[in-house]
Amino acid sequence: MARCPGRPGSRRGPGAGDRWGVTVADPLSEAEIATHLENVPNWRRVGDSITAAYRIRYHGGVAMIVHVADIERLISHHADIDLRWDHVRFTVTTHDAGYKLTLADFDLAQRIDKIAHAHEAVSLVDD
Repeated sequence: MARCPGRPGSRRGPGAGDRWGVTVADPLSEAEIATHLENVPNWRRVGDSITAAYRIRYHGGVAMIVHVADIERLISHHADIDLRWDHVRFTVTTHDAGYKLTLADFDLAQRIDKIAHAHEAVSLVDD
């Protein structure tokens, strides 16, 4: 199948079955999810999504969100973001895969972790 420009890892072709003829990565199996969770220790699974929260002051959180949004735009994958006065929470799932977890979610989680570290945000693993 041919690659769809602008959508890393996506394919276009007959029987793609998704909007605009574009498919996304297949949902991961339970075993694959467990393996990938080991690589993102700041993240927890909640149903068919993964979530992480970071302690950061409000304006620092805004700057961090802008940094994350710039990366999300480039990779065409986006987190749900909840900004509070003392922390920010990211929740990731692949909407186009039926709200299931895919490799794209774990890639984005790793990118968000790096950005959080660069902004000196502290992981709130157990919150």
